[in-house]
Amino acid sequence: MSEWQDQLRNRVDSLEKLEKFIHLTSAEREAIAALGNTRWGTTPYFAALMDKEDPDCPIRKQVIPSMLEQQNNFGMEGYLVWKENRDTKEKRPDCIARQYTDRVAFAVTQVCGTYCRHCFRREMTISKDLKLRLDVDDGLKWILEHPEVRDVLITGGDPFILSDDEIEYLVRKLREIPHVEMIRFGSRLPIVLPQRIDASLKKRLGGYHKVPIWVNTQCNHPKEITEHTARAVYDLMTCGVNVGNQAVLLKGINDSAEVFTRLHQLLLNIRIRPYYLFYCELAPGIDHFRTPLEKGAELIRDALRGRTTGMAQPLYVVATKIGKIPILSESHVVSRDDKKYILKNHDGRTVEMPVV
Repeated sequence: MSEWQDQLRNRVDSLEKLEKFIHLTSAEREAIAALGNTRWGTTPYFAALMDKEDPDCPIRKQVIPSMLEQQNNFGMEGYLVWKENRDTKEKRPDCIARQYTDRVAFAVTQVCGTYCRHCFRREMTISKDLKLRLDVDDGLKWILEHPEVRDVLITGGDPFILSDDEIEYLVRKLREIPHVEMIRFGSRLPIVLPQRIDASLKKRLGGYHKVPIWVNTQCNHPKEITEHTARAVYDLMTCGVNVGNQAVLLKGINDSAEVFTRLHQLLLNIRIRPYYLFYCELAPGIDHFRTPLEKGAELIRDALRGRTTGMAQPLYVVATKIGKIPILSESHVVSRDDKKYILKNHDGRTVEMPVV
């Protein structure tokens, strides 16, 4: 068994296992007991990065359930169905989500290395309220039949949880489709399980090809950046795979100027290019992570612009059913009152967002 598989086999997903890494508070114990029907847990590697004594540790707050998840003033029930346009007339297999004409998200698993408490797909991965049939071959057939699709994002769950052979099969079959020009993987494993980037996976992903592979990971706090991740990213790059970051703006975790600046500086230091900063989405049960909408733009303006290299500046966006909407200029914010924003996307369509 490889090191990364051993990490998954020994996943930290019980009180007993968690107590080997941290001193749990009564509030953490209460939440784990009360929310025991939800999926939670992380790798021993990532658990070891937690502060043993501090319940405000940014990694603890992303991993350990909280009673605050039972509050839902702004989250949208059925959010994933809304966000991924699963209630439209277009017939698609459950594994295909779509907001754009020329690119799709291809969900291939519901399993993750760590179950982020702020996950926008939590209805599928954590609470398991949304039951989906993720058939890879159904997805490949659908993509083959839609020549307008040139860019495929392989996601989940976490697609790097799949075996090397399964990943190789996905890549090979997508590259056989004439109109597919780009393959992207959305994976948090370079951060929470960097041991996954081993020689066997590099062999499956590496080599020159006219259909390139990109990896976008999610790193939200400087504490998550270690030498192990730096090596994993370097190894991906040496086999021809570029790595970007898609951070989520999280209240109490990365919404201070000091933390935000250091996060993006350290990402570049280990060769990860900041790509997106996502506003915390409107999934149910994550209100406690959500900042005011303007916060992300303020941080980029006040903590990054002119204070560190321009390469460190991600694009701040809100993810919606009509695509990602940048929050950079008044042209994308049509109006605001005490209760809602009206946002406009790239082709003039609008969507409502609550004022938090």
